[in-house]
Amino acid sequence: MTATAPPVGEPDRTQPRNTPASPAAARLLRLLPAAVAALCGVLLYVSFPPRTLWWLALPAFAGLGWALRGRGWKAGLGLGYLFGLGFLLPLLVWTGVEVGPGPWLALAAIEAVFVALVGAGVAVVSRLPGWPLWAAALWTAGEAARARVPFEGFPWGKIAFGQADGLFLPLAAVGGTPVLGFAVVLCGFGLHEAVRAAVRARRTGRIRRSAAAAALLSVAVPVLGALAARPLVSSEAEDGTATVAVIQGNVPRAGLDFNAQRRAVLDYHARETERLAAEVRAGKADRPDFVLWPENSSDIDPFANADARAVIDRAARAIGAPISVGGVVERDGKLLNEQILWDPAKGPVDTYDKRQIQPFGEYLPLRSLIGAINDEWTSMVSQDFSRGTEPGVFTMAGTEVGLVTCYEAAFDWAVRSEVTDGAQLISVPSNNATFDRSEMTYQQLAMSRVRAVEHSRTVTVPVTSGVSAIIMPDGRITQKTGMFVADSLVQEVPLRSSQTPATRLGVAPEIVLVLVAAGGLGWAVAAGVRGRRAGGV
Repeated sequence: MTATAPPVGEPDRTQPRNTPASPAAARLLRLLPAAVAALCGVLLYVSFPPRTLWWLALPAFAGLGWALRGRGWKAGLGLGYLFGLGFLLPLLVWTGVEVGPGPWLALAAIEAVFVALVGAGVAVVSRLPGWPLWAAALWTAGEAARARVPFEGFPWGKIAFGQADGLFLPLAAVGGTPVLGFAVVLCGFGLHEAVRAAVRARRTGRIRRSAAAAALLSVAVPVLGALAARPLVSSEAEDGTATVAVIQGNVPRAGLDFNAQRRAVLDYHARETERLAAEVRAGKADRPDFVLWPENSSDIDPFANADARAVIDRAARAIGAPISVGGVVERDGKLLNEQILWDPAKGPVDTYDKRQIQPFGEYLPLRSLIGAINDEWTSMVSQDFSRGTEPGVFTMAGTEVGLVTCYEAAFDWAVRSEVTDGAQLISVPSNNATFDRSEMTYQQLAMSRVRAVEHSRTVTVPVTSGVSAIIMPDGRITQKTGMFVADSLVQEVPLRSSQTPATRLGVAPEIVLVLVAAGGLGWAVAAGVRGRRAGGV
């Protein structure tokens, strides 16, 4: 009688198992995969900024591979959810800094569902030849879905954003965050398969060449690809240089009530600009070609408030350069998170309205339902912001500066659109004052470093309360401020106009990887159906 292989996606019950010494040991053994999945999720979190332990992502995915391989889809769903919670709960704790644990726990629980679905898929494809490839593509597909739904997505925590200090970073220039993240996950799953092949060879004295080759390629190809991509990363000037000033005015105090301090915040940024102007006149600082203020640096509408307009005018004339001012503006009945190009002689001459606005922060989905649950939440977002529709590229002293406002930096399309619209430099004006001294600002700074390499552009990050920074096109931070201090950064930076493969390809690499994931899943399901039919004969 010929033994048949178990259907793909079902547990393999044909392998001999060691009988535990006691029922207690058996229970502990059954809990081990769950514990490993959750702990590996925590390990993945530890690999993210502000720590520089990017390499911990590899054993995190190796451990997840051990927990999922050979299991059924239901077990994969549960183990994936535990992995997702272990990763996202600590990563997103900053979302509850000012509003309490409810929204934080809800967000992490919902986002972990995407990881659970990926876990189910990985378990199903784990019996296929070369399974790390299909599994890594499934992870990319899960990130693609999470970046789009619900409420237009939440890409925070993409694997690429934890790799700003890592070996694999040059791959961002090849295919953006999907390719960078795919390479890391593939290498992690391949590491598990390599260890597994080595243990089997030591135990049996035989090497399965196909499995060993797949494991070796899963590890080697991402590493070699990253090394081969290094020539794409450069900080050389292509269109000359510009001297930029980044202003961090600080806020009187952290928290959601910083909005009640709007005039103080505006005054702080004007005062820091005027202080820099005095240093320029004294020869202690270089004269900037243009100045960048953060998001919400003028929450008093300067188009409607003559006093606010006078404050900005005075600062612009003092520094003698155009300023990009982050304002909250009401126009035609719409509330807009707007960047305003302020000329020292002409005043406001151009605007950019934030396009990717933040759910539950800048607008409230399901307002009536949420109000029925907790009316305090609806009062926090009393009026929804409206969305802009056009890319924002300001011409500032002859330099094309692309604006990507805060939350937008997490979205691939939002950054790419500024570069394809002609940006020679990217600015990410942000306001992190509502998140106190949490890790949020460091996580967002890492995103900007990845974007710098992805599109080969200098990236500036002006923030109300820190950490503001200047980032070279190779991802290096050359200057940065502390948190909750008033400061300014002035530097001559390279301007570039060439496009990386990632910029030119846009969403294409992500689509290819999603199709690979679908192909692997379809193959596994079809193989499982054939296996069940054969087993029933």
